[in-house]
Amino acid sequence: MCLAAVRSRDARFDGWFFTGVRTTGIYCRPSCPATPPKAANITFYPSAAAAQTAGFRACKRCRPDASPGSPEWNLRADLVARAMRLIGDGVVDRDGVQGLARRLGYSARQIEREVRAELGATPVALARAQRAQTARVLIETTTLPLSDVAHAAGFGSIRSFNDTVQAVFATAPRQLRSRAAAADAGAGGLTGAWHHVSLRLPFRTPFAVEGLFGHLVATAVPGVEEWHDGAYRRAVRLPHGFAVVALRPESDHVAARLWLQDLRDLTVAVSRCRFLVDLDADPWAIDAHLRADPVLRPLVEAQPGRRVPRTVDGAELAIRMVLGQQISTRAARTHAARLATSYGSPIQDPGGGLTHAFPEPAALADIPDEHLAMPASRRRTVRILAAALADGSLDLSPGADWGAARAALDALPGIGPWTVDGVAMRALGDPDAFIASDLGVRAALKRFGMPVAGAALQQATAAWRPWRAYAVQHLWASGSHDINRLPNQEASS
Repeated sequence: MCLAAVRSRDARFDGWFFTGVRTTGIYCRPSCPATPPKAANITFYPSAAAAQTAGFRACKRCRPDASPGSPEWNLRADLVARAMRLIGDGVVDRDGVQGLARRLGYSARQIEREVRAELGATPVALARAQRAQTARVLIETTTLPLSDVAHAAGFGSIRSFNDTVQAVFATAPRQLRSRAAAADAGAGGLTGAWHHVSLRLPFRTPFAVEGLFGHLVATAVPGVEEWHDGAYRRAVRLPHGFAVVALRPESDHVAARLWLQDLRDLTVAVSRCRFLVDLDADPWAIDAHLRADPVLRPLVEAQPGRRVPRTVDGAELAIRMVLGQQISTRAARTHAARLATSYGSPIQDPGGGLTHAFPEPAALADIPDEHLAMPASRRRTVRILAAALADGSLDLSPGADWGAARAALDALPGIGPWTVDGVAMRALGDPDAFIASDLGVRAALKRFGMPVAGAALQQATAAWRPWRAYAVQHLWASGSHDINRLPNQEASS
């Protein structure tokens, strides 16, 4: 299969594996436009880091280091998948392999053994490959001094920065910058107190833009999120400071503009943006599976490539879902906006109308009644949920154990299946989460003559597994809610 994908230059497999060409010493993505090498000269690798560890350099034509990520890590819930999500979130760069082990609850030796067995590279090598890609983005899209690029990308010294860039890209950092400048690669630098970076986030086509961005905009919290000048924008809290991200859908990528208080957060910001708009999904596999069902077939054919609208902050999403229990989308946005204004962190938006980052859970654990205009039972749930998130007894981070998180949520008073499944789908990224009790889902099931609850529903939707979260998107799309369309540009800009 791998060889056939390379010979046909099949972009569907970009990110699934990488091709090392022994005669040239370079590695490529399957869709590389160069003449396919002879099979005898090819070695396949499960990750870019594995190819780099074996001594291969990144191809300058297809830029395999910039291909979409493997969809496998957002599909699985095992130790290796959790480790990969945390590595993508910068945990190894910040806390080392020991910090990764503490987050996962395993020994560092066991994690290294498991990751190496499946990815062909250690967590350190995977983090190194990620640092190299971050460095390349900063070199090519900003005017930062190269010493600052090295620091921002997470390198411990200028020497390791130079050596890594040369080894991975077969080009010195200064040559990369010269080539980017000659091609007029883009703008970047300081905007007031913010570092500005522009880059392209690749994805696998097809990509149903309206349902994804329409959902994010329809549920946006005023002051924290907005649709402005054709882009979804929001404030983000990151390990070293705040950021503002603007994501504009294009035909073959999402154009991202990032304003960061600290450039060390670039890798984390990109990882969370990709998760937010589900850019590492494999729409061919998902659509082919769901299309086999006669109920979903016309929906999938009408809008192939639907993605799941996720979040940049699992704790924020969980609190917002509790705020939205049994009320309208508009009312939920109003509640969340009030909390953001009163308890969030003020920001100075360099390019729009954002005013606050959403509050941290600790700030909401003891919130007074007057700031929660809702029934007493739900006020209690908000406080208990915020306290559990703040003290770590509920983990909704990128490396969270999905089963443990579901159990911890379910044990909290006032949290039922709608909230648990919604958090699993949008915060944890479980592709099989199914919000059976959602009113929009139930309305769609009734329209299609399907059961709406109990064992009959489980049996009727069993064929949709493991992609029931994507089936939910198609069911929602069959209705007339605002989440299914982008707002009027003139009214929103």
